[in-house]
Amino acid sequence: MTLRFAQSARSSVGVEWEIMLADRASGELVGRGPEIIDALAASTADERFTVTGELLTNTIEITSGVGATAAEALADIAGAVEVVRARAEPLGVALLSAGSHPFAQWYDQSVTDKTRYHSLIERTQWWGRNMMIWGVHVHVGVEDVAKVMPIVGALTTFLPHIQALSASSPFWAGERTGYASNRALVFQQLPTAGLPWPLTTWEEFEGYVDDMTRAQIVADETEVRWDIRPAPRWGTVEIRVCDGLSTAAELAAITALIQTLVEGFSRELDAGRTLAPLPAWYVRENKWRAARYGLDADVIVGADGAQRPVREHLAETLERLTPVADDLGCASEFAGAAAILATGTSGERQSAVADLSGGDLRAVVTHLIAEFEAGRALPPRT
Repeated sequence: MTLRFAQSARSSVGVEWEIMLADRASGELVGRGPEIIDALAASTADERFTVTGELLTNTIEITSGVGATAAEALADIAGAVEVVRARAEPLGVALLSAGSHPFAQWYDQSVTDKTRYHSLIERTQWWGRNMMIWGVHVHVGVEDVAKVMPIVGALTTFLPHIQALSASSPFWAGERTGYASNRALVFQQLPTAGLPWPLTTWEEFEGYVDDMTRAQIVADETEVRWDIRPAPRWGTVEIRVCDGLSTAAELAAITALIQTLVEGFSRELDAGRTLAPLPAWYVRENKWRAARYGLDADVIVGADGAQRPVREHLAETLERLTPVADDLGCASEFAGAAAILATGTSGERQSAVADLSGGDLRAVVTHLIAEFEAGRALPPRT
């Protein structure tokens, strides 16, 4: 099988943000997505951004156009949020984002009426119906197909760092899970989801997709739902490991970090250096540790099994990549990653709100709504 990798501008950026719709008074999820999307279809047809549905009717996904810079893509996202908010508010619907809703139950949610979603549920059954998860996907343009799989492999070393920074799903169906990112472990139950196979060349990826389609496991490459994957139709590497990000500031920080990591690896390849990913068994362990402990995890950083606190290793990585961020024009957004390290993640704030309110998870939803509206992290309070 030959898969064409589309042309794209090097280190260009695209962002997808999945947003929950909740009743403002109760915090319960509401299935108003199709109604809102249909109402916006005509007025947003000529915008750079898109507003579309997802698996569940309680979700809207907003997608940027292709940004030459992170700021350009994020401006698209901000515009989309405003038009969705303007349509949702009169309905008593509030917007929020996190990797999971703190107390919603799967059996109360409706599946969007599309064939591909019904087919997914028919195949995956209980696990598919439990996909009450929200995430962020960041695309970064790669100008040379020969770089794609080496960059995908190199990014797996930093998967726990990204996952820990974005962790925002400590609660699931009304329970405190003990995991910083419960979403990470739920999502990987779907066929073809989870960590990428350790493929090193584009030809190996083509062979993988050929095998999967011939065996009727997938219809095409878009059904390969890895945490980090090539996106041939867009000419990008797509990072899908993030939990839903609760604020615009955190979205900007993670977007800039991912863009900078990809550009940094591209420069390594330009210099003739080989990108050596960690052994696959270490990558798997690191993902679990980041899902369990978040920014308190110790992660394996070398093929010799050397371990470091993820906070320390990430801080060093941010310092090393700062000149790259400067070159990309995303220094202000990139600085937000250090701010998350200093002040904590959405998941940590959610847990603090629950503690302060005696375990009231409705207070957690109220806090998430307030943060989404503010566009920045807010101090936990009841």
